[in-house]
Amino acid sequence: MQGLILLNKPQGITSFSAVSAIKRAANEKRVGHTGTLDPMATGVLPILLGRATSLSSLMLDADKRYTAEIKLGVTTDSDDITGNVIFEREVKVKKTDIEKAISVFMGVLEQIPPMYSALKKDGVRLYKLAREGKSFEIEPRKIEVFENNLLSFDEKENTFKIDVHVSKGTYIRSLARDIGEYLGCGATLTQLCRTAASGFSISDCVSLEDIQNGDISEFILSEEQAVLHLPEINITDKQATRFCNGGQLGYDRLQSFCFSDGTLLRVKNKGRLLGIGVADDEKKQINIKCIINYPE
Repeated sequence: MQGLILLNKPQGITSFSAVSAIKRAANEKRVGHTGTLDPMATGVLPILLGRATSLSSLMLDADKRYTAEIKLGVTTDSDDITGNVIFEREVKVKKTDIEKAISVFMGVLEQIPPMYSALKKDGVRLYKLAREGKSFEIEPRKIEVFENNLLSFDEKENTFKIDVHVSKGTYIRSLARDIGEYLGCGATLTQLCRTAASGFSISDCVSLEDIQNGDISEFILSEEQAVLHLPEINITDKQATRFCNGGQLGYDRLQSFCFSDGTLLRVKNKGRLLGIGVADDEKKQINIKCIINYPE
């Protein structure tokens, strides 16, 4: 099987476990996701099957949108409610305080990822170092928060919800931690749902239960849906054969080619996506990034 599945990942399982379930349902060895969700998180998890897995790197760079619930007055070692509580503080925060804090965490920011994360330091996952009790420094990373909107505030429970649109590499757990530090009482993430990623929304997704209980082929979309944001070029039958056999395509043989150096392109023949090419101005040719299909 080959194509794209838009999964609404359920709470309580890892992204790896979700991929394993899809592998079994599809009886396909080559399956991969395009952006990890923590076990406590739910929401949009695009999964690619077959040769379409070659497109995964093109989806990892996409921005994402989340709804998150954050509890004030509690700080944990993992920056979410599944971790060990480090300390608790009294909360004297009003809605206006949260609105101000949210406005501070907008635009381009430097963010320190959570100690318990899948990032690597000297080749070792951070969560492994943390579990071993080893001390280490985490380098801050540049991220961008495009939107950060307050949805609700429960003053009695000291919780609030946000709708946040962020760049790749942003940890909402870290955002919750930093907002809590700014407010002076600490905070931790209690719920998280990815509502949009790679141009897809949660309304486009299917549940794992439906996939496991039905015919998985009914839920598989064309792999081209994953890269519709890329411009396309259409090539002749002869060029299609050359491209799929590993040959580059010269600019001079392409009609009305006007893309800049480094542009990623959907290379198509008779409406069929063959693969992804890369514009190379120095050599005046389209180089091959990956082959997905072959001419019919």
